Amino acid sequence: MPSGINGLDIRLPNEQAVLARMRGTQDRIADAITAFAGTMQFVYLHAVWFTVWIVCNEGLFGRGAVWDPYPFGLLTMIVSLEAIFLSTFVMVSQNRQAMRETVRADLDFETNIRSEVWAAHMGHALSVDAQRVEEDVRTLLAQNRAKMNDAQHTPTADHPAG
Repeated sequence: MPSGINGLDIRLPNEQAVLARMRGTQDRIADAITAFAGTMQFVYLHAVWFTVWIVCNEGLFGRGAVWDPYPFGLLTMIVSLEAIFLSTFVMVSQNRQAMRETVRADLDFETNIRSEVWAAHMGHALSVDAQRVEEDVRTLLAQNRAKMNDAQHTPTADHPAG
């Protein structure tokens, strides 16, 4: 039995499947780190870590507990390295997000082309005047653009003119 609708086998690419094929282990690790770094748990963990570090290194638990005396050079270096790595992970994740947007745009474009071709074929089969439809579309688009431009330039109670 043929698959699809009415025997038609139309296969549209699934965005998630396309992205999953493009995603490697390193990408998953970068995404996980970036996802955790963007949480309040990350902030709380660092607040506790910095507090413990500073309290210990100020000698509150005795001189034997001091390993990085003021001005906390080791802590400064660790935090600087962490900032470098976190910013790199954020950039990796942003690059992946840009790639996802490109895939989505490509799939949207393909869907739009399919729709336009199908509409043209159906219009032809129904003897619809394509030129007239295109004129109507252009008129409606121009009217909508004009309304949008008017709405952007019309003062409101919140933003009066002048």
